[in-house]
Amino acid sequence: MTIRLMLVDDQVLLRTGFRMVLAAQPDMEVVAEAGDGVEALQALKTTPVDVVLMDVRMPKLDGVEATRRICAEPGAPRVLILTTFDLDEYAFSGLKAGASGFMLKDVPPGELLAAIRAVHSGDAVVAPSTTRRLLDRFSPMLPSGGGRQSEHKAVSRLTDREREVMLLVAQGLSNGEIAARLVLSEATVKTHVGRILTKLELRDRVQVVVLAYETGLVRAGGGSLS
Repeated sequence: MTIRLMLVDDQVLLRTGFRMVLAAQPDMEVVAEAGDGVEALQALKTTPVDVVLMDVRMPKLDGVEATRRICAEPGAPRVLILTTFDLDEYAFSGLKAGASGFMLKDVPPGELLAAIRAVHSGDAVVAPSTTRRLLDRFSPMLPSGGGRQSEHKAVSRLTDREREVMLLVAQGLSNGEIAARLVLSEATVKTHVGRILTKLELRDRVQVVVLAYETGLVRAGGGSLS
């Protein structure tokens, strides 16, 4: 199956570089490009796309708002935010808007390709170290007050084991790492993650991370509340 991609970035040279890397892959095809969010939304009306590689800071309509509008549509393509360290706040907003993950623009090609394939398959790209760093830095921007009450409402449907798995997902651990930590099989961990997403009505692991920070389950520094 060929993954149909859209590149959204106001820097033409950067889009050209990404296109060269992606075009060399037998399972990927760049079917559309856009220089801002407005152009991206227009292109999506006529061009089927599986994954959108979205910049965050662009003229007319930035990547965060474009992501929010894209993800609000039924059957929407997955969105992968591309950012730099000095734009972390935009990446966080993009995750809350519905993006399936984020990568740094200077990521090695192999990691970018793996991320695209993971997002296309329905997974989410949550790089543990950068995710924790980003959310720890901007957790003070999250709503304050009543965190424990919100936590209770959101998480009360989970079993003790599911809550335990959720905390580890929120701290950036992969299924394999969680399996090793809890002495479970990866298949079992995957089942728990699926149930967590269903019970909490979340789309993917990225939203688990955001919810955990918003409700106070995970604090700045990557620690969890007891």
